[in-house]
Amino acid sequence: MSMMQIGAVGVLGALMAVQFKNGKAEYALYMSTAIGIFLFFCITERLELFVDMISQLKTYISVDAGYISTMLKMLGLTYIAEFSSGICKDAGYQTIAVQIETFCKLTILAMGMPVLLALFETIQGFLS
Repeated sequence: MSMMQIGAVGVLGALMAVQFKNGKAEYALYMSTAIGIFLFFCITERLELFVDMISQLKTYISVDAGYISTMLKMLGLTYIAEFSSGICKDAGYQTIAVQIETFCKLTILAMGMPVLLALFETIQGFLS
């Protein structure tokens, strides 16, 4: 889908959610969640293009495939956490949203540790 179509879907979804908000607030929440999930799947299509480009770049650069897969996993976790956190914030559950964000940050930190250790080993190899 083009950016214009995505923008139109988002604006129409928001207008419909506002319309339902006055009468039945739970329908507004369902509407915004459904639109959010639809847009998330549209985002994943774009991410597939990004992953394909990274795979092509791997053929030109001699980098360990584990590092690239770790980077892509971190990117995916970031998008999932942002999406989940946004839904929780829209529903009025800011505490849960913050906990999701914190869990994601700690997971990314843990996933990055092997890369950091490899960097330190490389630096130590240069200094020795």
